[in-house]
Amino acid sequence: MEFSRLWRRLAVIARAIEIAAGVVLVVLALRDVFDTVVVPGESRGALRVARRLLVVAVPIWKWTRRGKRAVSTSFAPAILMGSFFIWMGLLLLGFGLVAHGLRYSFSPSPDFLQALFIVGSALCTVGLSGIEAQGPARWALVLAGFSGLSVLTMAVTYLLEVQEGISRRDSGILKLTTAAGEPPSALGLLERYADLNSPEEIRRVLYGGRDWCASVLQSHASHPSLIYFRSASVGAGWPATLGAMMDLALILELLIDDPGSLAPAILLRSEGLRLIDELNRVVGLDPLVDDTTGASVPQLCARLAAAGYKLRPSIDALTFTERRRRHATCVQAAAEHLGTAAAPLLP
Repeated sequence: MEFSRLWRRLAVIARAIEIAAGVVLVVLALRDVFDTVVVPGESRGALRVARRLLVVAVPIWKWTRRGKRAVSTSFAPAILMGSFFIWMGLLLLGFGLVAHGLRYSFSPSPDFLQALFIVGSALCTVGLSGIEAQGPARWALVLAGFSGLSVLTMAVTYLLEVQEGISRRDSGILKLTTAAGEPPSALGLLERYADLNSPEEIRRVLYGGRDWCASVLQSHASHPSLIYFRSASVGAGWPATLGAMMDLALILELLIDDPGSLAPAILLRSEGLRLIDELNRVVGLDPLVDDTTGASVPQLCARLAAAGYKLRPSIDALTFTERRRRHATCVQAAAEHLGTAAAPLLP
């Protein structure tokens, strides 16, 4: 008699623990989905599924590509879809534990696999289980259906946001590479506009570059998975485009005598530094060694003068080299991580 009573108490405690574990898992999964999709910035929850999946998948993906350095165009979409599958799997497991803990509220009482099928049917909002739920089990299935519908809705919304962010970023890359070459370079851009007899258009590039940096910072810092998205129509990655814009700003700031372009050049460089520092912090990258030397500055000045640009009376090659290293080391780290080219100073 005492043994059967003790056994029933242990069974009740085990079911309570099972239900509690399921509720905790569901809450953690929903919190991670909400932080990743809705809240701007990197998820700060306990799971951080997308972040952990990226950390594991990047080296494996590069290894499977047999020596190809670049992250393929299908990598980021695969990570995005994988994250949603993992979130749905965690919800399935969590609600499955809750349903199995409430198994006596179902008719007939299901085993664990049947409980998974019941909540899976509710998560997908299809209702094919054929098992009658009573009492608290009904509310568990209602919450499972609401959670599944919410995650699927957020998935569709997130995909639209991703496409919009990529479109804005890649339009700037395409415009720059059309004029500056592949990979883009500031010197190539300046020479191209000089050949077209439109050096004054460079100032518009500075303003447009600052807008591009602000747009990329807003979208990519809010949704870090965008950092890994590449478009098949864009050869150069965003690090090369950013590096070319930063070089252009530095050249107009220190080498070319154009007072009207000085302010937008300084502001573009500040915006670009903020962008690369923030995105590298999100990914966890440290600056790499840059091979910029003072010896390359005279060659750069000679080509600028040959293109028809008026140079400053006094040029400090050491200052130019030190300031370029400030952004080039960070751009090189991002380009190396993504397997893309960086912007060359002398194309």
